[in-house]
Amino acid sequence: MKSGLSSRLRCGIFDHLDDDGQDAARQYEDRLKLIEVCDSLGFYAYHLAEHHCTPHGRGPSPHLFLSSVAQRTRRLRIGPLVLLLNLYHPLRAFEEICMLDQLSGGRLEVGIGRGSQPIESGYFGISADAAPSRYAEASEILNIALRGHTLSYQGDHFELSDVPLALRPHQRPYPPIWIASNRAESAQWAAANGANLACIGPACVVRNVTDAYRSHRPHNTAAHGREPLLGLARMVVIAKSDQDAHAAAETAYRRWLESFKFLYELNAIPTPPALPLTFDAALESELCVVGTSASVRQVLLQQMEVAGANYLLCQLAFGNLPLEISLYTATAIKAEILDSFDG
Repeated sequence: MKSGLSSRLRCGIFDHLDDDGQDAARQYEDRLKLIEVCDSLGFYAYHLAEHHCTPHGRGPSPHLFLSSVAQRTRRLRIGPLVLLLNLYHPLRAFEEICMLDQLSGGRLEVGIGRGSQPIESGYFGISADAAPSRYAEASEILNIALRGHTLSYQGDHFELSDVPLALRPHQRPYPPIWIASNRAESAQWAAANGANLACIGPACVVRNVTDAYRSHRPHNTAAHGREPLLGLARMVVIAKSDQDAHAAAETAYRRWLESFKFLYELNAIPTPPALPLTFDAALESELCVVGTSASVRQVLLQQMEVAGANYLLCQLAFGNLPLEISLYTATAIKAEILDSFDG
């Protein structure tokens, strides 16, 4: 099939770990319970976003939370999506990547990026002007470190001279790399460098990105012995009736949206034009897929086909969605999708 949607379809979990209104420690524990269940159900990976100084992200140190996830799961792969590389010294980022890959027994998936919110980087003293060149250097240094045993580099932001790299990742030659982008240019870079791709947006728009990826992918290559993963992210809520699913999802989306807009409103800047400002708009833009298990299965598989994606990234928990609904959704995805694509 043109999209590659076949028996190799995988499902993963994407998470902002946004504020659900309860105590942070309680939310962490609830999320770990959900992740444990997803591990037992056969989901492929858990991907955690990184945000700072905002209720939109209670996981400002993704590796810290993911180290707990590693100890509570057996098969589920884990990783940041994305690690905001500008906020790390690249040497420290490399060492943390090595530690987490070793702690998880080689289950790490490394997402890297600059982030979508310059205000967050600004709180750490990194200006919008400096961010592109700093990220370019940091990603280059990380790439060198993952491939060598000593590290030397001289740039405008970082200088390293014959640094011994005593730690190595568990996976060889290094863990799978991810980027998150809706830009064809970024997809082309990901394809040329053997990275996986996560996208959001209407399926027909994402198709332009996945087509760009495939057109720039070297022939007869598969990163880490597998086909590259081209992910489509969706907020998913499944219940026994459409009415129950819509009611729960609408309340949760309203809470999630408030968290998303927090820094924009605090700094009096406009929200991204593609951001759906109502639940109905979120449904229309395909950000949310909500309903019974049978209807959601049909919609998701159709969108995956149109998008040319082979990896479904489900946001199972967002806003103040109750844990039991997230668990029901995960179980329904297992029965309706994972069991149909278990080859």
